[in-house]
Amino acid sequence: MSLRRFTNRTRKDRDLTEEIDSHLAHAQDANAARGLPQEEARRQAYVRFGNPRSTRERVWRYRSLPWMEDIWRDLRFALRGLSKTPGFTIIAILVIAVGIGVNTAVFSVINAVLLKPLTYPDPKSLVEMRNTGPQGSFAGANIPKFNIWHQQASVFQRVAAYDFGGAGLNITGGDHPEQVQGIHVSADYFALFGAPVVAGRTFTSAEDSPHGGHVTVLSYGLWKSRYGADPRVVGTTIQLDGQPYLIVGVIGRGFVTDTPADLWVPFQFDMNSQDMAHYFTVAARLKLGVTMAQVNAQLRLAADEYRRIYGKDSLPANGGFGVVSLQEATIGDTRFPLLVLLGAVGFVLLIACANVANLLLARASSRKREFATRAALGAGRSQIIRQLLTESLALSLAGGALGLILGFAGVRFLLSINPGNIPRIGEDGSAVTLDINILLFTLGISLLTGIFFGLIPAISASRPNLAATLNENGSHSGIGFRSGKLRSALVIGEMALTLVLVIGAALLIRTFLKLQAVDTGFATHNVISMAMSMSGDRFQKTAPVAQIIRDGTDRVLAVPGVLDVGVSNCLPMAGGFGMIFDVVGRPKGNSPFTGGAGFYSISWRYFDALTIPLLRGRSFTEQDNGAAPGVIIINQAFARQYWPKGDPLKDRIQIGPGAGPAFAEGPRQVVGIVGDTHDGGPNRDPFPMMYIPLAQMPDLETALNSRVAPLWWIIRSQVNPRTLAAPITAALRDASGGLPVAHIRTMDEIEARNTARQRFNMLLLTVFGSAGLLMAAIGVYGVMSYSVQQRTQELGVRMALGAQASNLRNMVIRQGMMLTLIGVVIGTGGAFWLTRFLASFLFGVKTLDPIAFIVTPLLLLAVALLSIWIPAKRATRVDPMTALRLE
Repeated sequence: MSLRRFTNRTRKDRDLTEEIDSHLAHAQDANAARGLPQEEARRQAYVRFGNPRSTRERVWRYRSLPWMEDIWRDLRFALRGLSKTPGFTIIAILVIAVGIGVNTAVFSVINAVLLKPLTYPDPKSLVEMRNTGPQGSFAGANIPKFNIWHQQASVFQRVAAYDFGGAGLNITGGDHPEQVQGIHVSADYFALFGAPVVAGRTFTSAEDSPHGGHVTVLSYGLWKSRYGADPRVVGTTIQLDGQPYLIVGVIGRGFVTDTPADLWVPFQFDMNSQDMAHYFTVAARLKLGVTMAQVNAQLRLAADEYRRIYGKDSLPANGGFGVVSLQEATIGDTRFPLLVLLGAVGFVLLIACANVANLLLARASSRKREFATRAALGAGRSQIIRQLLTESLALSLAGGALGLILGFAGVRFLLSINPGNIPRIGEDGSAVTLDINILLFTLGISLLTGIFFGLIPAISASRPNLAATLNENGSHSGIGFRSGKLRSALVIGEMALTLVLVIGAALLIRTFLKLQAVDTGFATHNVISMAMSMSGDRFQKTAPVAQIIRDGTDRVLAVPGVLDVGVSNCLPMAGGFGMIFDVVGRPKGNSPFTGGAGFYSISWRYFDALTIPLLRGRSFTEQDNGAAPGVIIINQAFARQYWPKGDPLKDRIQIGPGAGPAFAEGPRQVVGIVGDTHDGGPNRDPFPMMYIPLAQMPDLETALNSRVAPLWWIIRSQVNPRTLAAPITAALRDASGGLPVAHIRTMDEIEARNTARQRFNMLLLTVFGSAGLLMAAIGVYGVMSYSVQQRTQELGVRMALGAQASNLRNMVIRQGMMLTLIGVVIGTGGAFWLTRFLASFLFGVKTLDPIAFIVTPLLLLAVALLSIWIPAKRATRVDPMTALRLE
């Protein structure tokens, strides 16, 4: 069935008319053949057939859908009307496009992050294993936990472990060693996530067992870039960290993980291990029909079993195990901020609606005679409302189409500048793509917007006073009292919404400025970091690692422009390790250990390289090696928390009591206290930290570190450190026997990454607030300008009676500012309530920040005054004689 059947009435009418005329002609001929005169024959033919016009209408109604014809007629009428007022039409479409565009932009991100399912088969059955406690849950597992979770076959189809490729792997054996992202996985990993295999196979259980051999699976990207997608690569070897690895398979292109991998190697866990270090993640797939509640109940029993096997100190008494959906685990804490942003852009859309509604009210007022005439000719109120709603929907759909383009392109641009550390959006926002969800959202919001801003003007215009309106001449067909009140109410609403929006933006701007002003406690300017993977059999003991650190430090210090060099197993603000400890000789009460703290193993120049001040005692020296007594340095937060009255330099600390054989070592003497650093980011208070020399780490701990984390070289220079990257890289390669370095970043970049989310939120809300402020200014200007135009006669009479120009100007300003003030008062009240939802966004600023709540209303009043000033000046230029002639 074609739509043209219901719309192309002219041609259908012509065909039907010809058919009826033919029928009448035949009837007339038949009557004439019976001997009737031509006139009588024609009359009887018409009498028998009936009214042709009525017949055509009945046939048309039978053949078509009348309401579609009405809509089509209204739409054509609306488009003709809008095309006659291009200025109004363009402004209305642009305002709607801004409102819908910002909503589309935020929804595009929400769609990619929250709504799209994970790309794995049956993603709803995937869960992440968690450690639970009174403070919430967190990911992370050790081998004993993986072992006990792996045994829960009644609720899980598969359980797999994986890390995030922290240490990296070195592809060696050629002229240019390359560090790649190598993810360690257990044997069930690929089956759990449904990874497509394009060549070969994945790991077997035997290969994932201790001494299972050196095997690897390549990613599609590495397979294509290094081997030209040659399937014959399966069965050959690749040199990783100087060891030959058998390539057993290649994974397809569509397999995407949170941390993109170049290749995978098996964990080869020893399931009898007592190693309590948490350095990997565990995911599982639920059996069909198993609920989360059943899983959590099963895991409570598993936690009791874990305590029974590994001792009561292995798991806190108030702790346990649980699961969350893998999608929720991936999203993390992103949901609430995105929903708050969606609420903020909803304000922008409401402001846009108020603006367009005001424009439509003004336009409807100027068309009062048209509506009165239509009503006098028999048009019902519903027909007038339908016609006006059709016009508003035509505007909103056009604005929606433009807003879709602006919003989607805009958010891709913003994400390419600052991705804001948002999960699941891909590199530079590449995962934010246009799909059916975004199209439906934009269509839906366009329709709702058109109805929302068009309904009030339509209802207002559908009640014309026929006698009064038709008796008025064109110049008097001005705005009615009801319309004036509606327009004023809309302006007040705009002002209130804008104030809430701009106060929110002001709070985020102040938050960002506060974050920028935080002293991180270490140098970030002219400091660069480089990662060196120490994985492989060569670095299973501390001595060879310490030797590379000594040689590398000497060689890098010889590079002109380098001031200092430090080495660490973690980088500030880039994540790190934690460790439990005992203060030797101190009662532990009911706890199995004294406490927990951040844990860094560092070289002797680490504090100098980052200019972390030594507050008491001494720093590490090159003599603090494996042959010297164990020493430890703590930070000020550590000393403040655990020695509120005593002297930590008199005590010794036992690190990792009961944490497994890898951490078995003797007590260490506290030899120094250094300043606090914001290792968790500028928005987090410094937490207790302990530092030990890398050269004093137990061999088993060094072997574990070499598997899970790289060595980080930290170099401070006199000049831009990136200009020294090449000679420093060469020096480190010479010192390490050819090891490459990767992840070269300045500390300024790392610090900026830690504030990326706040900067992204601030940027978005500032854009939204600016758009709202601009639209509010346009709104109040439009109302006052229209009011002055409609009151031309009144103003002329006032001037003819002796009123001064300044009096008229002040009157217009007073009336406009009164609307603004009412909006500011209402908006301030709304902001008091709504800004509490921004509490989790803020740092160093209260939700009722006095500066934001004082400066922002003043700013809005200033913008409103500027917008009112122009129509106020126009009011003083009214010619009394011209106005009186119009009267």
